Amino acid sequence: MRCTLGRKVYTVVVYRYFYDCEFIEDGVTIDLVSIGVVDENGREFYAVSTEFDGSKAIPWVRHNVLDKLPSPADSAWQPRKKIRDELYEFLVAPLRGRTGERIELWAWYGAYDHIALAQLWGAMPALPRALPRMTKDLKQRWDDLGNPDLPKPPPDQHSALADARHNLARWQAMEQTAR
Repeated sequence: MRCTLGRKVYTVVVYRYFYDCEFIEDGVTIDLVSIGVVDENGREFYAVSTEFDGSKAIPWVRHNVLDKLPSPADSAWQPRKKIRDELYEFLVAPLRGRTGERIELWAWYGAYDHIALAQLWGAMPALPRALPRMTKDLKQRWDDLGNPDLPKPPPDQHSALADARHNLARWQAMEQTAR
């Protein structure tokens, strides 16, 4: 992306991250269960919260999400504070020491995902400045492009990491259509 400021032209490098959150939503609270993130270079992040209240999950979430989580002995299970700190490091590491670069977050129906991600920091104003204040929506992009063919969902759909990978594959298919 090229930006102009006065007579100077700057190149802005965009780091795109594709992610998915699994969560329990009860009409009042969005409670993070897991988060998966992939970038365009193949780096991946996956974590499962040790702090969600599974008793509030509706049957669909119990069957399609909770029943498919890794064993509680798996290292993916972490307290929210550790997820927050490691996720932040994962997202900002490629930008360290560089200027003119920014992060874009992309998800399918991204509003809920963004809330689940942002709540790792507490209230929305506590979200670090290096992170976007919104998640771009892949579903809207797909609609804007006229609903082109997309890759089929993976067999392990509703795993946050599998869905994040699928979001990257959707993006790549849409970019081919947009050219």
